[in-house]
Amino acid sequence: MTEPTLEPSGASGATGATGPTPSKGTPKRRFGGTHRQIRSALAFYKVLAYATGVMLLLVVVEMVAKYGFDSEIVAGGGAAIQFLPEVVAETAGGFNLSTAVLIVHGWLYVVYLIADFRLWQFMRWPFSRFVLIALGGVVPLLSFFVEKRVHRQAEQDLTAHPEAAPRY
Repeated sequence: MTEPTLEPSGASGATGATGPTPSKGTPKRRFGGTHRQIRSALAFYKVLAYATGVMLLLVVVEMVAKYGFDSEIVAGGGAAIQFLPEVVAETAGGFNLSTAVLIVHGWLYVVYLIADFRLWQFMRWPFSRFVLIALGGVVPLLSFFVEKRVHRQAEQDLTAHPEAAPRY
């Protein structure tokens, strides 16, 4: 059996027991995915950012109706859309849009966080950027501005690093 030879002064290609080291072996990948995977994650994030932003605006309308006018928004039950006191809304029949908006926004925000995480993981951005993007689904109107900025930064990173090799 022959022993592997190591090049002097830690030249590239030297391997240890666990494989190439980042400083001596193959260079570390810039991205956690291929350009195609990143663009897919970016498109998924964009759709979720807009959907979450719209639902968050509906939550604001619901909160103004509930706490500003002490009303629930109900569809059906005698009119297309009506603002009824909370006690009356429970017995008036129809569909309680106030509760539906809160539930849908909550679940959309969970999927928004998944889209945020997926993009963050592929781009290998710092954790602070993940948190800032996540806040976009909490502050009204912020998701629209954050999405535009994140999309621009991701495109700039992809353009600046075209050498990203396919993973497989």
